[in-house]
Amino acid sequence: MRRFLLAVSLSVGLGSGAFAQNAEIEANISEQIQAFKADDFATAFTFASPSIQRLFQTPDNFGQMVRNGYPMVWRPADIRFLELREIAGALWQKVMITDANGRVHILDYQMIPLEGGWKINGVQLLGNADPAA
Repeated sequence: MRRFLLAVSLSVGLGSGAFAQNAEIEANISEQIQAFKADDFATAFTFASPSIQRLFQTPDNFGQMVRNGYPMVWRPADIRFLELREIAGALWQKVMITDANGRVHILDYQMIPLEGGWKINGVQLLGNADPAA
């Protein structure tokens, strides 16, 4: 019985840590998208990892890339968080975004932990999804 209680206690403890991590990652992505919706590229840029910041150099360059390459992120109609996974040691958060025209897009956000919290280290467009599915 003790082993069973210990196993349950450990699994609950591990689960709550994963839940907190997942909540922090979702909050990070949500806050960046809110900044994009407000055209606040300076704030949106703060959620990007140092390597992404070095790549784009300025919030304006970063904002231009998002407006041109990821318009569904810049002006989403709806956002839903799907699964958080570990792939080759990196955490990837899958996000379903519905754009203003009702098209559904699946994106994968690579997240990295830094001293100040989670940062977005890249986004991959996985494709469109059928909203009726």
